[in-house]
Amino acid sequence: MALRVVRLGSPRAPGEGIRVGTVRRPPRGVPKSEFASRDFYDAWLPELAPSDALVKLAQGAASERGWRTFVKRYRAEMAKPAAARLLDLLAAFSKTTSLSVGCYCADESRCHRSVLKDLLREHGARLE
Repeated sequence: MALRVVRLGSPRAPGEGIRVGTVRRPPRGVPKSEFASRDFYDAWLPELAPSDALVKLAQGAASERGWRTFVKRYRAEMAKPAAARLLDLLAAFSKTTSLSVGCYCADESRCHRSVLKDLLREHGARLE
């Protein structure tokens, strides 16, 4: 049992468990009834996605300094009580069941899911 961080829309790995979308918006052009069958997500938690303003900041963060600013601000958003409780919940689930969280971005190193992975680890998640 563990938690994986994945790219939404990518083929599911064996034993991946429930896939949770941590994105602000659902996939474009995909009927809601097909989100899971097309390997996007089974459940949606937009509360763990960066705010719209931070998404724009990340998309324009070509420099390392811009990326560090995004990371700092995203961590501040995730430190708020509601988000912190969700991180605690996912960390607890990771100890008893298999699940995955993800985003659409192709490059994980410049995606909030890389920061989310660190945050989940800091909240005690068992990561794969």
